[in-house]
Amino acid sequence: MSTTADSRTLTAPPALYVDLRSCPEGAGRARHLAAEFLRGLEPPLYQEDIEAVVLVVSELVTNAVRHAEGTSCALHLSACPEAIAVAVSDGSHVPPQPRTPDVSGEGGGFGWSMIHQIAEAVAVTDETAGKTVSALIPRHREDGSAHH
Repeated sequence: MSTTADSRTLTAPPALYVDLRSCPEGAGRARHLAAEFLRGLEPPLYQEDIEAVVLVVSELVTNAVRHAEGTSCALHLSACPEAIAVAVSDGSHVPPQPRTPDVSGEGGGFGWSMIHQIAEAVAVTDETAGKTVSALIPRHREDGSAHH
């Protein structure tokens, strides 16, 4: 077997992977770690992109904490040139369900539709140990338009 060398270098995109406890503090920790990771990227993200990704992270981790089985969930962020991929895995096989928003502010119901509005793509993958909910959030260009 032979291999050929190429002048190009293969490098993985910057990524963050963290196991989180399924407790209310888990969502706060996820927001903090995500924002810290995003602020360290080169080229830098626009503030509105950081806020969008952190909001999606917060919603996905909060849903995992509230609705999933088990004591932990995992957050995975990956920075691609045109988008940020967010994935949250938990121990439940039940996919997220859209709900009628509670406008009184007590019952929630806004998160799943909001994630779909922010993200370019959303997927739910059933796995042996539970599920992973993924969202792809586009990065904005210098002219202010989003990559699509």
